[in-house]
Amino acid sequence: MHCMKRLSLYIHFPYCLSKCPYCDFFSVVGQKQNDDILIKAYQRDLKIFSDTKTPLDSVFFGGGTPSLMSEKLFISILDEIQKSYLLSDTTEISLEANPDAIDKQKMIFFKSNGVNRLSMGVQALCDKDLKTLGRHHDLKTALDRIDDMKDVFSNSSIDLIYGRPEQKLSDWEKEIQTALSFDLPHYSMYQLTIEDETPFGKNNVPEVSDLSGRVFWLLTKQAMTSAGADMYEISNFAKKDMQCRHNLNYWTYQNYIGIGPAAHGRIDGIATENPRHINSWIKNKPLTEKLSSSEQHEERVMMGLRLTQGIPDDNINPKAIQKAIQNGWITYQDKIIQPTEEGLLMLNQLTVLLM
Repeated sequence: MHCMKRLSLYIHFPYCLSKCPYCDFFSVVGQKQNDDILIKAYQRDLKIFSDTKTPLDSVFFGGGTPSLMSEKLFISILDEIQKSYLLSDTTEISLEANPDAIDKQKMIFFKSNGVNRLSMGVQALCDKDLKTLGRHHDLKTALDRIDDMKDVFSNSSIDLIYGRPEQKLSDWEKEIQTALSFDLPHYSMYQLTIEDETPFGKNNVPEVSDLSGRVFWLLTKQAMTSAGADMYEISNFAKKDMQCRHNLNYWTYQNYIGIGPAAHGRIDGIATENPRHINSWIKNKPLTEKLSSSEQHEERVMMGLRLTQGIPDDNINPKAIQKAIQNGWITYQDKIIQPTEEGLLMLNQLTVLLM
């Protein structure tokens, strides 16, 4: 029996108040297009992929900094989603925000217009490292906004980055405890990766060594798990049943539609991609490309191995599975390949082996 894939919708809003030196996502600072032009382009993309048969499991407003969206733009996009797609009472609608780009009033606006999950890019819980990371908010602002977020949203999350330049393990441990004191349903904790094309990359900011990265990650996993925020993906932790459904849909290789500049999508083996430039996105429809079954297989393995729940063994070489078991990287039961702690630490090597 062929089971229906779940459907998610990603909306990319490219504008930011400032560009963080580690950020590799497509975003622009300053000059903002007029809303009417943006509305037309978003509506066009939403209509192209319109699907009124499959209920949307999740909608995710990412960026950039989507909390900067004007009310007019947000409502126009949501109206078009309601016309072109099937929303239900259970659709998870997430929005990313930065502490310096939202206030309680705006949170209430988003909540009353359908957003039921807020994800806040805090990144550090100390002023010195917020500066290092090029963040424009200070700790006090972050703490105030987290309080507001807890007042307004029952489903919320914060992002934190570890492995920062010269960061001590003992300081990170304190930050995790502070983060846990907020008692949020969800936390994303990423290791700082240095991408070549970013200011950090160009200035040769060092990435933490593999050994330090391993120690940071193990400490994070242990502290979060013992506080009841279980790891369900290599960088994501949640209380029971509070995982981010949108991201789970990516990692379990469901269908997702990407709307907005630089957004990608995957719909039944078709890859879609929008131009990485606002004006060319406004003028051009998304590009589409049929993925071969081996490309789809590789993507499914690459995404799925990030999850602690593991992946089915479909089309994976039995010899590779045996080798991964010998290395202590996976457990294998009932046709499910599950990465061990060591397997998650060696994720790149494990992925290559099983692809």
